[in-house]
Amino acid sequence: MRFLNLIATFAALLAAAPAWTAEFDRPIPQAQSATAELWFALGSVALIVALIVVQRLVARR
Repeated sequence: MRFLNLIATFAALLAAAPAWTAEFDRPIPQAQSATAELWFALGSVALIVALIVVQRLVARR
Protein backbone atom coordinates (compact mmCIF):
# COMPACT_ATOMS: atom_id res chain seq x y z
CA MET A 1 0.00 0.00 0.00
CA ARG A 2 2.88 2.36 0.77
CA PHE A 3 4.36 1.59 -2.63
CA LEU A 4 1.13 2.66 -4.37
CA ASN A 5 1.07 5.84 -2.30
CA LEU A 6 4.65 6.57 -3.33
CA ILE A 7 3.83 6.02 -7.01
CA ALA A 8 0.76 8.29 -6.79
CA THR A 9 2.82 11.01 -5.11
CA PHE A 10 5.54 10.73 -7.74
CA ALA A 11 2.97 10.89 -10.55
CA ALA A 12 1.40 14.01 -9.02
CA LEU A 13 4.82 15.68 -8.79
CA LEU A 14 5.57 14.86 -12.41
CA ALA A 15 2.20 16.23 -13.52
CA ALA A 16 2.85 19.50 -11.70
CA ALA A 17 6.44 19.89 -12.96
CA PRO A 18 5.58 22.05 -16.01
CA ALA A 19 3.83 24.55 -13.75
CA TRP A 20 6.99 24.93 -11.69
CA THR A 21 9.10 25.78 -14.71
CA ALA A 22 6.61 28.20 -16.29
CA GLU A 23 7.86 31.76 -16.23
CA PHE A 24 5.67 34.41 -14.62
CA ASP A 25 4.66 37.24 -16.96
CA ARG A 26 3.72 40.38 -15.07
CA PRO A 27 0.37 41.80 -16.14
CA ILE A 28 0.45 45.17 -17.85
CA PRO A 29 -2.01 47.60 -16.22
CA GLN A 30 -4.56 49.12 -18.56
CA ALA A 31 -5.40 52.80 -18.54
CA GLN A 32 -8.73 53.79 -17.04
CA SER A 33 -11.41 55.04 -19.37
CA ALA A 34 -13.23 58.33 -18.81
CA THR A 35 -16.37 56.37 -17.93
CA ALA A 36 -14.54 54.44 -15.22
CA GLU A 37 -13.16 57.67 -13.77
CA LEU A 38 -16.64 59.21 -13.75
CA TRP A 39 -18.16 56.23 -11.93
CA PHE A 40 -15.28 56.26 -9.42
CA ALA A 41 -15.84 59.96 -8.76
CA LEU A 42 -19.59 59.44 -8.29
CA GLY A 43 -18.95 56.51 -5.97
CA SER A 44 -16.48 58.55 -3.92
CA VAL A 45 -18.94 61.43 -3.54
CA ALA A 46 -21.72 59.00 -2.58
CA LEU A 47 -19.47 57.42 0.06
CA ILE A 48 -18.58 60.81 1.56
CA VAL A 49 -22.25 61.83 1.63
CA ALA A 50 -23.18 58.54 3.31
CA LEU A 51 -20.47 59.05 5.94
CA ILE A 52 -21.74 62.57 6.67
CA VAL A 53 -25.32 61.28 7.03
CA VAL A 54 -24.22 58.51 9.40
CA GLN A 55 -22.15 60.97 11.45
CA ARG A 56 -25.15 63.28 11.86
CA LEU A 57 -27.44 60.40 12.83
CA VAL A 58 -24.97 59.17 15.45
CA ALA A 59 -24.37 62.67 16.82
CA ARG A 60 -28.12 63.16 17.48
CA ARG A 61 -28.38 60.12 19.73
